[in-house]
Amino acid sequence: MLINELQGKALDDFIEGILSLETVEECCAFLDDLCTVNEIKTLIQRFQVAKMLHNHNTYTQIEAEAGASTATISRVKRSLYHGNHSYEFIFARMLKNHRPEENSE
Repeated sequence: MLINELQGKALDDFIEGILSLETVEECCAFLDDLCTVNEIKTLIQRFQVAKMLHNHNTYTQIEAEAGASTATISRVKRSLYHGNHSYEFIFARMLKNHRPEENSE
């Protein structure tokens, strides 16, 4: 795991800072301060590729919609299926958080 190479107080502080963000606006402002536009675009593209792979889209569909190269798709696929399974956790949580509330009568 790559993140193991980065362990330490600096990483802990960084993660704690991310976890302190409470709104979409705060997260956007932080990313805007932290990253260049191209870095943010790269992160967004990788997340979009992971989501599309998770939803069983083909490489051709992903290339067309996300504009990702086959090399990027392959790297994301490796992380998605052989990484820490964080994408699956996030996608499940997103699905749960976006379901309409059932009416209780």
